[in-house]
Amino acid sequence: MIVEATPGSTDERSLLLTLEEISHLAAHDGEPTATLQNIVQLIQGRFRTDVCSVYLLEPDRAHLVLAATVGLRAESVGKVRMSLKEGLAGLVAERLEPVVVADATSHPRFKYFEEAGEDLYHSFLGIPLLDGNLIQGVLVVQTAEPRTFSEAEVRMLVAASRQLGSVVCEARAQQQFTSRAHERLWDLARNLWWSWYPNGADVFREIDPVLWGEVRHNPVAFLKQIPYKQLEELAGQIMQNGRINHEHRRLQEYLRSEKTWGATHCGVLRARPVAYFSAEFGLHESMPIYSGGLGVLAGDHIKSASDLGIPLVAVGLLYKEGYFRQRIDQTGLQQEEYLRVKTEELPLELAVGKDGRPVEIRIHTRGGSLAARVWKVAVGRTTLLLLDSDVEGNAAEDRELTARLYGGDNRVRIRQELLLGVGGVHALRAMGIQPGVLHLNEGHSAFAPLEVMRERMASEGIGFDEAARRVSRMTVFTTHTPVPAGHDRFSPELVEEHLGPLRDGLGISYEHLVGLGRVNPWDGGEEFCMTVLALKHSRRANAVSSLHGEVSRSMWSCMWPGRPEDEVPIGHITNGVHVLTWLAPAMHQTYSRYLGPNWFVRSGEPEVWGEIEGVDDGELWETHVALKARLISFVRKAAARQAVRRGESQEVVEQLCRAMSLDALTIGFARRFATYKRANLLFHDLERMVELVNDSRRPIQIVFAGKAHPRDWPGKEMLREIFKVTRDPRFLGKVVFLENYDINVARHLIQGVDVWLNNPRRPLEASGTSGQKVVLNGGLNLSVLDGWWAEAYDGENGFAIGHGETHSNLEIHDRRDTEALMETLTREVIPLYYQRDPDGLPRAWVARMKRAIRTLGWRFNADRMVMDYVRHCYVPAAGGTSSAMPR
Repeated sequence: MIVEATPGSTDERSLLLTLEEISHLAAHDGEPTATLQNIVQLIQGRFRTDVCSVYLLEPDRAHLVLAATVGLRAESVGKVRMSLKEGLAGLVAERLEPVVVADATSHPRFKYFEEAGEDLYHSFLGIPLLDGNLIQGVLVVQTAEPRTFSEAEVRMLVAASRQLGSVVCEARAQQQFTSRAHERLWDLARNLWWSWYPNGADVFREIDPVLWGEVRHNPVAFLKQIPYKQLEELAGQIMQNGRINHEHRRLQEYLRSEKTWGATHCGVLRARPVAYFSAEFGLHESMPIYSGGLGVLAGDHIKSASDLGIPLVAVGLLYKEGYFRQRIDQTGLQQEEYLRVKTEELPLELAVGKDGRPVEIRIHTRGGSLAARVWKVAVGRTTLLLLDSDVEGNAAEDRELTARLYGGDNRVRIRQELLLGVGGVHALRAMGIQPGVLHLNEGHSAFAPLEVMRERMASEGIGFDEAARRVSRMTVFTTHTPVPAGHDRFSPELVEEHLGPLRDGLGISYEHLVGLGRVNPWDGGEEFCMTVLALKHSRRANAVSSLHGEVSRSMWSCMWPGRPEDEVPIGHITNGVHVLTWLAPAMHQTYSRYLGPNWFVRSGEPEVWGEIEGVDDGELWETHVALKARLISFVRKAAARQAVRRGESQEVVEQLCRAMSLDALTIGFARRFATYKRANLLFHDLERMVELVNDSRRPIQIVFAGKAHPRDWPGKEMLREIFKVTRDPRFLGKVVFLENYDINVARHLIQGVDVWLNNPRRPLEASGTSGQKVVLNGGLNLSVLDGWWAEAYDGENGFAIGHGETHSNLEIHDRRDTEALMETLTREVIPLYYQRDPDGLPRAWVARMKRAIRTLGWRFNADRMVMDYVRHCYVPAAGGTSSAMPR
């Protein structure tokens, strides 16, 4: 439809734009976004439509992107994008002529963009924006009521568009120059790859270091606050623009690369990937959907899966208030604060299903239904799906279901776990993802296999027993806790209320269902345990260290009566940490000089680490000292700031501003304040500690951090005891407690301490990973032989507390460990640290640092861990092994 613009009537002439109006459309500050917004506001008002939008042609001249709108959702600007071969706006650009449709939804080229909020609008009139004969974009007007635009209206809009062509062309040229930097920064911000790749964060930090700190290293929040003028200036700075282009190019190369370990070893998983379920994911401090070790382990797992190219989709929950922010009052009592996370400041986008619409899942219970939408997070090559119950239609209590991590009572917990397990399976199906493996990271997601069984029964026409056999074969379960209280248990009534409809679909009785979660299925007094459910429906189950494997086999041997404990089918894959996430940049530079520029690609291989012995002692020690100085600066600022907030005296604040010494042996202790972790073990002999801390020749100093669970009053009391020690005049400024332990605090501690202390009551530490992070940065472990350290310590790569003994009497156990700790500290650790050569270097200490890095860096590494899961769990569970013989 070509319409000549030959105005006739007075009404038609009134729709034309004057030269004065056109001259005022260009924003005075030259900002193209403002210019385009002025255009749509003027046209919408002049032509009396509900919507007016401008879509600009992208530099590839093959796509249109929404650049300005009145009527559609403002947040959809820059997000709604289409090729010239799709959508009605694309049809306009393709034909280079107006397109008029009374009801757009009935047109074969109609494409639905949920984020734009187009549901209300039906009529469509699109006009090509031309400069000369060259297409620049498309002008669209829409109305809520179906309407046929008259020829006069079309003619006048064509005339207006021709008058605006040059203005749009200039705005587009401006936007292309500056938006390249802007768009590429947004591409980087929306993929968490930046958070671990070497120097990835620098591209944001260098723009505005102060703002970067204020937004807690959150690039999405950061870019939302950067003034347009500043980005325009950046685009004009060749060095900065080149840096942005370089980082963007690295991301694209990373995403496209097919030369990965997984490409060789995971062929069977490409069509049917691993679905990795976890209640929490610790990816970065700007994504507060984790509480501690379990979440950080899950985050490291999916980052390594990304680096290795393992086909894996992760599933979790989006906690709007996350875990609590910790505050310590003047008495040392922990206070919990919950802050609402702004989802618009997280790297989230709504997940879209096979039908092109945003995914919303619904789960039926005996008491009604529970709905959730699904968000998608890009974690390198890996996708993380997060379910969010804060949607219209849910009851108020259900809208708050995904507010807090590990909050609420058993009813809240079972509904969260129903959403994670059953809802997670629904989300995968809605997106067309057919997993070949279910990996349950802890028992929180143990309902997932039941939902897959129900689907298999419906689709394959098989019974429950056969479905259970088939699904168990594809399920991997990892248990993380040897503490009985750490395993979720629910009453049978609560289970029936929430799983009743699922039970109906499985065709099993109430007694059968609740028996699935009991060691003894017919024991009416036994509660339903999620770990038992997971163990019964996973062909492959593992603990997270060698010692934890022994403990787990003993703990759950009751499920296999008559079988020797050694034959209980629970193995172990020892946890590891994601190297690039936890390695300090300065240490990374040192490694790159000696291990080779791309050493980290093969960090799970022992051969890579052998060259660490060639690092110059002085260089390694100086790098460590620089990181220690950075830690001390961080501790001083944080401790003083926290004391001011508490209203402590000026004397205390001044003392904290000078806290700690670069020359003193620095010990770090940071973890959850559970009583079995014994944060106070050092102070069982208080007078001895006074001597060690205040020794004028060989002093020690200690930094504590960690949270107690809100309902763990013994843990809170232990924390208060530690805080009181920090305010004792004999320890003030030499023993420090930092509030609100998170990934950022952990990063500073593990990169800067000389020694990492870990003294749990053996054998209650399943694995522990914080000490593994310390190794990478040149720190040494001083630990009870528990968890990972029991299989890592070789006598020369750190220090051991005791010889692995335990005692049935806890008082005797603790007293012996206190004596062993003091013995090791005073006879081994302190003397070795202060033993210096004529150049002031602690040569023997540095030799132990090197041995720790060489012998432990590859073993306790998330790449090695994930490769073990692939070889021993994922590929066999997916039926991808080339040979296997039954024993």
